[in-house]
Amino acid sequence: MKKTLLAISLALANFAWAQFSSGVVNLPNTAMTVKLDTTPTGVTMTITGDSNSMMGIGFGTTGMAAGADGFIYNSSASRDYSFSGVPNTPSADAVQDWTETSNTISGSTRTVVATRSLSGGTGDFAIANAAGTINIFYSRKSGGTSLGYHDAGRGYASLTMTAATLSTNEIAASSKKVNLYPNPAKSTVNFKNYDKIKSVDIYEATGRKVLSVKQEGESISVENLKSGSYYLEIQLKDGSTSYEKLIKE
Repeated sequence: MKKTLLAISLALANFAWAQFSSGVVNLPNTAMTVKLDTTPTGVTMTITGDSNSMMGIGFGTTGMAAGADGFIYNSSASRDYSFSGVPNTPSADAVQDWTETSNTISGSTRTVVATRSLSGGTGDFAIANAAGTINIFYSRKSGGTSLGYHDAGRGYASLTMTAATLSTNEIAASSKKVNLYPNPAKSTVNFKNYDKIKSVDIYEATGRKVLSVKQEGESISVENLKSGSYYLEIQLKDGSTSYEKLIKE
């Protein structure tokens, strides 16, 4: 019985803290780079390139074919786009699932950082938090950041996602996880050391957030969740984050 419990605990720990990264990938012909990093609850994309250019990253092997999904840095507020075939201009999605979190310039190089859930929204390319290959296409337009034809080059690339090495701080944070019980749960989940918790976000296995809770006691209700597997992203009062897996009966 003890061996079974230990195996389950190790499996949950690996599951909760699994992170994957493509590393920095050079994109020839455009003088751009891209990097994807995933966690159990989301993906972060970092793009670098000429500061006076539109830069685009699309997902899949079909290029700008109808239905393809992409991220385009440009002078408008939109970043999440759908393609409808060459030579049609991409259309901004009605719901912008990519959130630009950073946009800095050093010399003539712009670095853009954006985040999204793993699944994104309707029509978005689903990104797994797992080892594997993600095919992309990319392009750049010079002479300004307005949306337009990619005169500065385009191409295709494959991003190889591999397990990311945790930093010392991340390893230390993993030891601060807050245990929850019962698990599986039917209607209520209790937290050990609940007084350390600031808030709890609950995500489906796809990475879509389904519930946010401001912790005010030792338990929360999960009665309205459908049966299945969920991730709990637990923000602690000391500023660290803990992940737990919950099975809802």
